[in-house]
Amino acid sequence: MALHRDNLRMVGKLAVVAVGMFAFGYVLIPIYKHVCEALGINVLAVSERQVPGNSVGSPLNTQVDKSRTITVEFDANTRGPWEFKPAQRSLQVHPGELATVMYEFQNVQNRRMAAQAIPSYAPRNAAPHFNKLECFCFNQYELAPGEKKEWPVAFVIDPRLPKDVSTITLSYTFFEVGGAMPAAPSTTPAPVAHVAVEKGQS
Repeated sequence: MALHRDNLRMVGKLAVVAVGMFAFGYVLIPIYKHVCEALGINVLAVSERQVPGNSVGSPLNTQVDKSRTITVEFDANTRGPWEFKPAQRSLQVHPGELATVMYEFQNVQNRRMAAQAIPSYAPRNAAPHFNKLECFCFNQYELAPGEKKEWPVAFVIDPRLPKDVSTITLSYTFFEVGGAMPAAPSTTPAPVAHVAVEKGQS
């Protein structure tokens, strides 16, 4: 009888630990965002919270500055057993020009998973000037075992980017999270084009 009670007590403790680990994993991304915002590192920039898909705000109106060329480098990091990489490692754009890059992801596990990407920028002072119009990092997604996805990132670099910045590195870290996920974004990329978002447009 005493052994039975000890076993029940141990099972209860293990259940509490399991629930605690699940809860920690579920809240890790929101905690990460708040801590990074408070410290000013790896932030989801204010401009990202002002673009479609992430809030009710609208992107900044800009004009293409053809006198400058910015090299945007793309990086990918993972925190789990899956494959995640950009379709291309770099792209040259003019400030104010709309550009799109694809990121490739595959769940190589034999179980379903839910995950979200967190962006970071180098140099840090480029973050407020990197305006995303479409990004898989705005939401969490669920992928089936072996499922492969391609997700677009459409962006415009604000012409007010400091003159001494000629290269920006956009890096994503993919975390596994828990909970119900929305449907994955469309895999149809926006075309890379020399398009300006003119002043005065809505």
